[in-house]
This record gives sequence, structure tokens and C-alpha cells, in this order.
Amino acid sequence: MSQTVTGISAQKVEPFAAAIDMKLEVVVIPVSDVDRAKEFYARLGWRLDRDFRFANGLRAVQFTPPGSGCSVHFGTNQGATRNDGFATSAAPGTGKGYLIVSDIVGSRNALAARGIDVSEFFHLGENAVSAGLDPERRSYSSRASFDDPDGNTWILQEVTARLPGLVDPGATSFGSVGDLAGAMRRAAAAHEQHEKRIGQKDANWPDWYAAYMVAEASGATLPK
Repeated sequence: MSQTVTGISAQKVEPFAAAIDMKLEVVVIPVSDVDRAKEFYARLGWRLDRDFRFANGLRAVQFTPPGSGCSVHFGTNQGATRNDGFATSAAPGTGKGYLIVSDIVGSRNALAARGIDVSEFFHLGENAVSAGLDPERRSYSSRASFDDPDGNTWILQEVTARLPGLVDPGATSFGSVGDLAGAMRRAAAAHEQHEKRIGQKDANWPDWYAAYMVAEASGATLPK
């Protein structure tokens, strides 16, 4: 079984029964100037977790985007060994990552207000990339991008409903107050249509909201 979203085909994969529980903790990005990169990522509003400085000259800075369970590291290779893991031999500017947001317009405006040079909106059509927001605001389609001072690229991607199988519905969570509020607003709009269909007020709306929000987040079939 597969699902197509704006030209992207996603094959549904059954859970691996003996899977090892692994959580992505840190991604290392290549930078040429640690202090310049530190200033930039602080300006984004990312949380500065630690500026590690070691006696051998090794340095590593860790930031975490709001609502993210994964952090980024960048630092110096001075004094590093193969397993230090605080820096990378990749050329500065070759990094690329995706940042999931529930409201790409609000997110872009907030970054621009912080002095970040963010691209205009673009979206994935059926056969090509086109300018502007996706006309239907379909999940995974509307995007914008920005670069850090070294040219490492970050893609903002608006995701409001996950593809089936990408999220465990038993472990659904919301990374921030904004994400939760956005999900509640979409549930409220859908519930309004639900009440129109049944022709009466739904006294069980808390359960309906919860079912809708979990289904939307996990890519399951939405309640009617």
C-alpha cells in the first residue's frame, strides 16, 4: 500500500518486530567560524545547550531548535580524534537539513523579524517546484529556506498531517505550545463540520478532538 502526496510516493512499511529503540540525538554540521555560527544560531532562537571547551583545544557548541528532540553540533577539529564526534571533515556549507513547522507563514515572519534572510515561499507541485505557497496548503508541500553564514541550507517545511506509518500513534506528542495550539485549531474547524453533519452539538467533543489530533499527527484516517 502506498500514498502519494504532491508527487511524493511513500511506501507504507510494517513495523520491525525486533527493532532497536534508537533516538536521533545530534547532527554535526560543518562550519568555518565557530563564534560566527554560534551568534547566528542564537539569533534563530535556538536553545544554546552547551559550549564545550576542552584543555586540548577541542571545542563543540550544541544548539537545539524549539520543539526538537534532536540537536546540532559544530566545532573545531583541533585536538580531535576520529571518535570525538564534535566536528566533521565535511566542507563548510555542504550541510542541509529540514525543519518541520506547523505554520510556515508565521515561522517565516518570525525568522525575518530576527534578521534572518529567508527565501520566498515555494511549493512542490505534481511535476515541478513552483513559486508561492501550495494553493491547498497540503502537508509537506509549502516551503521556504535560509542559509547559515557558511552556506549550510535549512529548509522550512510545513507539515500538519503526517504520512501513514511515519509516527507511532501510541507515542504522539506535540513539540511546542504553538504546534499544540495549531492542532487544536484544525481539530476545532473539523469538529464544527462534524456537528453540522450530525445536526446537533457533540457533547463528547474532547474525545473527538483527541482522536482527530492523534490521527492527524500519525497519518491515520481522520474521524468524521
